[in-house]
Amino acid sequence: MTSLEVELFGIRFENPLILASGINDKTPEQWIRAHEEGTGGVVTKSIGLKPRNGYNNPTIVELPYGLINAMGLPNPGWKGFLEMVEGYTFEFPLIVSIFGGTPEEFAFLAEKLSGVADAFELNLSCPHAKGYGMEIGQKPENVYEVVRAVKDATDRPVIAKLTPNIDDITKLGLAAERAGADAVSAINTLKAIAIDVYARRPILSNKVGGYSGPGVKPVALRAVYDLARALDIPVIGIGGITTWQDAVEFLLAGASALQIGTAVSLRGWEVFREINEGIKAYLESEGFSSVEEIVGLALDE
Repeated sequence: MTSLEVELFGIRFENPLILASGINDKTPEQWIRAHEEGTGGVVTKSIGLKPRNGYNNPTIVELPYGLINAMGLPNPGWKGFLEMVEGYTFEFPLIVSIFGGTPEEFAFLAEKLSGVADAFELNLSCPHAKGYGMEIGQKPENVYEVVRAVKDATDRPVIAKLTPNIDDITKLGLAAERAGADAVSAINTLKAIAIDVYARRPILSNKVGGYSGPGVKPVALRAVYDLARALDIPVIGIGGITTWQDAVEFLLAGASALQIGTAVSLRGWEVFREINEGIKAYLESEGFSSVEEIVGLALDE
């Protein structure tokens, strides 16, 4: 019997696919839909101290090979988030993404939201929100301080989401591990821009956004491979996973689980079911009985 189940930081997931924080995860209805379509878990939109409307339109540019988005971290704030989830029970692990400008802000949010989160993902890598995300997450010492503060504030597992916009992502991963992170996720989007040739100006209202989708996959795969070789904690792979073959590549490169976001926008919610079916067929045809058996098989000895 072939099993797609995986266990991460003491939490059981039905399969290795997790809805990524991003465009399709603003409401509980979307989280539930994702699970019905085949996810093993869900990461929420990033939640901050206060409500944010985000940037004015246009906030997304669709390219032949992915998306550039600059949403501006729109969210209801932590109080609004608690009101939004009130009355819901979820049959899947709910990973709450949080962002802040200081370690203290991250810790405050973790403390306030521990009652509804099965785990936290720390957004240390948003490439377009000034003062947040990547501006904090490019420095290993900042990553260490944020992770340490959150670990001190909650007993929930903590995942550090890392930026690829740095010379060596393993520096960030090692800092997160030293601070007590239970896992890292990589990568967040690549800093990018698109220009309208007739308006002769950047298309996005924020000018710069984060690039995601099939075009980033080789970069993301390399980051996961490097992190998996350097770290003892699990790595969650993100970036351009669109087919079951992509998913298997990330697992072989050392990812213990996978997040999928842009593929939902490009291919629809059924992408989760298609990828799960492909992974299962691959495992059966290659003589494996579980996902965990193939994690890291492509790593150097």
